[in-house]
Amino acid sequence: MRLMIFKTYQELSVAGATYIAERITRFREDRPFVLGLPTGSTPLGIYRELIRRYREGKISFSGVVSFNMDEYLGLPVGHPQSYHTFMWENFFSHIDIRASNVHILNGETRDPEGECRAYEEAIKAAGGIDLFLGGLGEDGHIAFNEPFSSFSSRTRVTILTDNTRAVNARFFDGDIKQVPRAALTVGVGTVMDAREILIAASGRNKARALRDAVEGGISHRCPLSCLQNHPRAMILCDDAATAELEVGTVEYFKSLEQGQTDGESRP
Repeated sequence: MRLMIFKTYQELSVAGATYIAERITRFREDRPFVLGLPTGSTPLGIYRELIRRYREGKISFSGVVSFNMDEYLGLPVGHPQSYHTFMWENFFSHIDIRASNVHILNGETRDPEGECRAYEEAIKAAGGIDLFLGGLGEDGHIAFNEPFSSFSSRTRVTILTDNTRAVNARFFDGDIKQVPRAALTVGVGTVMDAREILIAASGRNKARALRDAVEGGISHRCPLSCLQNHPRAMILCDDAATAELEVGTVEYFKSLEQGQTDGESRP
């Protein structure tokens, strides 16, 4: 697992967008580039940077197929806080991705289990996820895989913890009662199947979860710790998010990146 530390959220966002843009631009296989995407506050900076690059003619998303991580169960597609609305307002409507290439779980489905099975099949049919972009929950969750989720889990219905609902209440006028109690989410196993995983973590409120994911052992208590077993996983964070990491850990990862900058090979 690789940890890249930046001074600010803006620097983190630029680096994340640069990495994704390069992967898409350099992709040469005879199929679309398959990109997994999250919602939430943290990826907004990366989305803004990707939009800017598209408007400057530096990248096209016409050959990209996307799969979003999750959606609230029971929330209408047109609801202001649905992840359909979030993605189209903040990203998709500003780039040239084809609507037919966008995949988001249907929270209005009358057959949640069938919807989840079909989503897994759609990912498989697309050739698998090439790069999964994700965020880090304050309790270490990834997508809506809450603590103690199975590392072999696939796309499924999950019950949201009170902590997650309290954090997300800010999007529902601060009223936790408006936050749905369940969601459809890709599983930990679904994420781990991606060829690359890129996680963004910003702010001191993510510091404890980042510490558990990086310095702690692999544990279901911190779902993101699963990345320790992935061959191509990278976490981008700002200085504030490293507040709980040991000084030696921070210095170690910064020295690795400096080594890359100087042209040295990484261990």
